[in-house]
Amino acid sequence: MVCYKCGCRLSDHDYCTGCGEDVTLYKKIMYMSNHFYNDGLDKATVRDLSGALVSLRQSLKYNKNNIEARNLLGLVYFEMGEVVSALKEWVISQNLRPKKNIANDYVDMIRSNQSRLDAINQTIKKYNQALGYCYQDSQDLAVIQLKKVLSYSPKYIRAHQLLALLYINGEEWEKAKKELQKCCQIDANNTTTLRYLREVDRMLVPEEGGRSTGKRKSRSQEMVRYQSGNETIIQPINGKDRSGVSVLLNLGIGIVIGIAIASFLILPARIRGASEEVNDRLKVVSEQSDAKTATIDEQQQKIQSLTDENHRLSDELATYEGTDGALKATDGLMLAVGAYLENPEDLEKVAGYMEALDQESGEGQDNRTTAYTDLEAKFLAVVSERLGAYYYDIGFRSFNAEEYENAIPALMWAYRYNNTNVDALFYLGNAYRQSGDNDKAKEVYAQVIDNFPNTNRANRSEAYLAEINNESQAQ
Repeated sequence: MVCYKCGCRLSDHDYCTGCGEDVTLYKKIMYMSNHFYNDGLDKATVRDLSGALVSLRQSLKYNKNNIEARNLLGLVYFEMGEVVSALKEWVISQNLRPKKNIANDYVDMIRSNQSRLDAINQTIKKYNQALGYCYQDSQDLAVIQLKKVLSYSPKYIRAHQLLALLYINGEEWEKAKKELQKCCQIDANNTTTLRYLREVDRMLVPEEGGRSTGKRKSRSQEMVRYQSGNETIIQPINGKDRSGVSVLLNLGIGIVIGIAIASFLILPARIRGASEEVNDRLKVVSEQSDAKTATIDEQQQKIQSLTDENHRLSDELATYEGTDGALKATDGLMLAVGAYLENPEDLEKVAGYMEALDQESGEGQDNRTTAYTDLEAKFLAVVSERLGAYYYDIGFRSFNAEEYENAIPALMWAYRYNNTNVDALFYLGNAYRQSGDNDKAKEVYAQVIDNFPNTNRANRSEAYLAEINNESQAQ
C-alpha cells in the first residue's frame, strides 16, 4: 500500500514516513475494499455470482482503483453472460493500469475472435427483440428468439430467466423448472431464480389426498354360513339388490329414444334457419367488403398523388438549397436567433440550436454569404458570455457529481464560448484525469500553463502534470 499523496510505501504507522500525511482513514478504506474483494472472491468460488457482484461493487465503491476487484467483477459478468458489462470493467481496468494487467488478455481474447464478437452482437439484438415480443404479447416469437440467444450464449442467465417466466405464464412447469435449474448451475443463489423455482415447485407438487384408516374386513366376515342337513349354505352379508338396475336401464333407453325422435323432427328446421341467417350475414359482409375496397382504391390514388407532389417539392427545395448546405445552416442560425429573441433566458434552447449548427459547420463553409457570417459574429458577441456561463455551470455540477462523461463536453463548450474562463479549462483537465484519459489531461493542463501563466490554476496544473508523469514512470 502506497501513500495517496507522495507515493511512498506505507509502514505500520498511522502516518506516511515520506511526507508525514495522516493515513489512518485511508488505510481503513483500503482495508475495507480488500475485505469486500476477498468476500466476492469466496462467493465466486462457490458460484454465488449474485453475492459476488454485490461484494465486488462495494469493494470498488471504497477504492475504484482496485484492479483485482474490477477484473474479477468483469469475470463474474462474463460468466453470467453479461459480456458488454464485462468488457466495460476490463476497459476501465486497462485505462487505470495499461501495463502488466490481465485485463489486456481478456479484452484481446474477445476482440481478436471475430466470430465471438458476432455472436455477442447477435445475442444482444435477439434478446432485445425477444423483450419487444414480450411487450407485444407475442410469447411464441419471444420463446423462439430466446432459444436462439441461448444457442449463442448458453450461460446468459437473464435469457434463461425470461424463458422460464414465459414457460410459467404458459403453465409449462417442467420446461420452466429445467431452465431454472440451468440458472442455478451458473449462479447458485440468484434471488430471482430461486423465487421462480419456488413457484414452479409449488405447482408441481400434487395435493395430498385423504388416507383411509379403516381396516378391510376379511371375506369370512363378509358372509354368513349355516348348516342345512349335510350341506353348508353361504349367504353374503353385503349382497347388492339388483332389482332397481333394470328400472334405471329402461329409463335410460327411453330417454335416448326421445332425444333421437326430437333430433329427426326438430333439428332439420333449426339447421335451415341457421343456414338462412348465415347467408344473410354473408351478403352484408360482402357489401361492406366491396365498399371498403372502393375506399382503399380511392385512398391509394390520393397517396400516389401526394407522393408525386412530395417528389416535385423535394426537387424544388433541392434547387433552392443547392449542394453546399448553406440554406440548412442559415435556417439553424435563424432558429437560434429567434429562440433568443423570443426568450433570452431560455439558454438551453439557444445552446441546442448552436450545437446543431456547429455539427453542420463543415457543410458549405466556403459558400456562406457575408451577411450570414456578419450575423453569426454579432449574435455570438451577444450570447457567448452567457452561453459560456451556462455550459460552465452544467460542467461544474457534473464534475462534482463524478459524471465525467457529461462534464467533459460541457466544459469544452464553456471554454469555447469564453476562452478567458481559466476554471473551465482547469476542470476540463481534471475531468479527463478522473475519467482515466491522462493524455488528454496533460494536453489541457499544458494549455492552462501556457494561456494563464503565473496563476493559481497554472501552478496546480503543473503539480498535476508532475503527478501524472510520476505515475507513468512508476508503471
